[in-house]
Amino acid sequence: MSEEPTAAAEVSAHPADQTATAPEATHASDAAQAGEPAQPGDPAAEPGDPAQPGDPAAEAEDPVKAKDPWANANLPWQGKPRRVDILCWGAITLSGIYYLCLLPFRASLVGTHPLVSVVLNGSTEAIVSAAAFASKGHGSLAALLILGIIGTMKFDIIYWWAGRLWGERVIQIFSGRGKRSQKFVARVNRSGRWLTWPAVVLSPFLPIPNALIYAAAGWTGMSWVTFLILDAIGSLAWVGMLAGLGWALGQSAIDVAQEISKYGLWVTIAIVVFVVAAQMRSAKARS
Repeated sequence: MSEEPTAAAEVSAHPADQTATAPEATHASDAAQAGEPAQPGDPAAEPGDPAQPGDPAAEAEDPVKAKDPWANANLPWQGKPRRVDILCWGAITLSGIYYLCLLPFRASLVGTHPLVSVVLNGSTEAIVSAAAFASKGHGSLAALLILGIIGTMKFDIIYWWAGRLWGERVIQIFSGRGKRSQKFVARVNRSGRWLTWPAVVLSPFLPIPNALIYAAAGWTGMSWVTFLILDAIGSLAWVGMLAGLGWALGQSAIDVAQEISKYGLWVTIAIVVFVVAAQMRSAKARS
C-alpha cells in the first residue's frame, strides 16, 4: 500500500521537469524574434556569427580577389599589367634564356675565340683569356676593352628599367622577402643617390647581385643616361683589372684556356649543374 503513492509521485514529477525546461529551450528563438542580442554562451547564436576580418575563409570567399587573376604577390606589378610591364618582364625572361642557350658554347670558346665569348657573355674567364692571347700578339687590347664593356653591361639597362617601373616591389621579388631584402630597401630609402651612384660603379666588385643595384638605381630616380655612364665606368674598371691579370699571366692563361676548351663538354655539364643547384637553392630560400 505504501508503494502506490511513491509511484504516483514519480509520475507527477516528470511533467514538472518538462515545464521547467521549456522556457530555457525556447529562450534563444524568442530572443532572436524579439531582436535581443544573443548571449555569449548561447549555442543557437554561434553558427550564425559573421567571419572575422582576418579569417582566411572569408578572404578566400572574397569575390573581388577570386575574380582577379593578377592579384599575385609574385608579380612585380599591381592589377592588370600594362604593355610596358609585359615588355620589361619579357626582356628579363629572354635575357635569362639567352645566357642558358650560351652555356654549351661558353667553355669551348674560351680557348679558341675568346673575343667572341667576351662580347657574347662577358665572362671573367673569357676576358682573362683574350688578354693573354693579346699579350702574344693574337688580338688587340683596345678591342678587348671595348667589347668587354659591351659584353658585361648589355642587359643592365633592363633591370634599371624594371626598377623605374615597379620600384621596391621588384627588388623584393629579385632578393626574396627576408630580412636582408628589408634591410637593403630601408638603406636605399635612407641614403638614396648617395648609395646608388657609387654602388652602380662598384657593382662588378660587390658581393651583391647586380640586378638589385640596377633596379634600385631606377627606383630612386636615376636617369638612364647617368646610369649608362656610371655602369660603363664600372664595367671598364672590371674589364681592365681582368685584362691586366690575363696580360700578366700570358702563356699560362692561354694553356689553361685551351685545356678548358678541350674538355668543354664536361665543363659545360658542371656549369649547368651549378646553375640548376643555385636556382633551386634560391627558390627554396624565397619560399
